[in-house]
Amino acid sequence: MESYFRIGVITTTHGLKGEVKVYPTTEDPHRFEELDRCYLLDRGTYRPLTIRSVRYFKNLVILGFDEVEDIDQAMLLKQKELYVDREHAIPLEEGEYYLADVIGCTVVDEEGNTLGTMTDYMESAAQLIYKIRTEDGKDVLIPAVDEFVREVNVEEKKMVLHVIPGMF
Repeated sequence: MESYFRIGVITTTHGLKGEVKVYPTTEDPHRFEELDRCYLLDRGTYRPLTIRSVRYFKNLVILGFDEVEDIDQAMLLKQKELYVDREHAIPLEEGEYYLADVIGCTVVDEEGNTLGTMTDYMESAAQLIYKIRTEDGKDVLIPAVDEFVREVNVEEKKMVLHVIPGMF
């Protein structure tokens, strides 16, 4: 299981005092207000950053960090991802799972035939989309809706799909 979950991507700097604009990838962008710390993924290492300030502008979150004092330091953070550790992730309700834990799941149909591996996900205007890599290396996009996704078992790393003609 994943230890860190992506909560945002730094898009650019904001002002001269080291603040950055963050595109939130978390379900609740206001959760930044509850965090004291997040982690910057930098060359494969999770570096802790202490959150000093949180503001909002349109669909972005403006963050200030104790470790980032000026625009020059903030410039180095552009396009880097921010994460939260599992301990500080949003608590799950019954039947919910973290999307990061679904990546790598073996995908099977309702008869148990292996279809491929869940490799990624993306958000569309309508719903979440799962990216499945078939055993022959082809990528298939599946809407993450109950009509198609019948079961997700994170412990067994298995996803069961209802397959319709033309889907694969």
